[in-house]
Amino acid sequence: MYGPDPKNKHPMVGFPQVCFIKNTVSNPNIIIGDYTYYDDPEDSENFERNVLYHFPFVGDRLIIGKFCALARGVKFIMNGANHAMEGFSTYPFAIFANGWQTVAPEEEPPHKGDTVIGNDVWIGYKTVIMPGVQVGDGAIIAAKSVVTKDVLPYTVVGGNPARLLRQRFTDEVIDALLVIAWWHWDIGKITRNLDKIVAADIEALRTCI
Repeated sequence: MYGPDPKNKHPMVGFPQVCFIKNTVSNPNIIIGDYTYYDDPEDSENFERNVLYHFPFVGDRLIIGKFCALARGVKFIMNGANHAMEGFSTYPFAIFANGWQTVAPEEEPPHKGDTVIGNDVWIGYKTVIMPGVQVGDGAIIAAKSVVTKDVLPYTVVGGNPARLLRQRFTDEVIDALLVIAWWHWDIGKITRNLDKIVAADIEALRTCI
């Protein structure tokens, strides 16, 4: 056996609040990796309701890697939430038409690009991720954080705005983990080496076969 079926929406029997959300997301601009789950007792299958201001005409993407754990109430604010700020008013008059459509801001609203969450990332309860943020592999984001800036791999951040709380491992170990990238192994190799993946012995992880 090689673990749960990644195509099973609810991999824990009798516990539907946990969902492998790759199987439920339909928006082509939301890309989810295998085994990434969302935990929500209200409606774990409707993860897309947490991706806000994600308008197709803006074109930005939310990309989440493999083996991520997303707690209840996580929100992703996308670029459609941004307003132009260079003029005296930030109000979007033009979108309401009826004579206002001729008034366009001197500059387009800021577009910060895709929001990208790495692999093996744990995002805590009711965290908010702002547009264009990049979260590195192995990072941990504390509950109720507001993440406005990029998060380095294998760091722990928290607060509003989120700040660095600590680095999980030494620089040398983090560099090695990013090279090993166990989340890209085939599932058989992952299953054979789970004891090493959940431990903290980098030399043992290097020798996995």
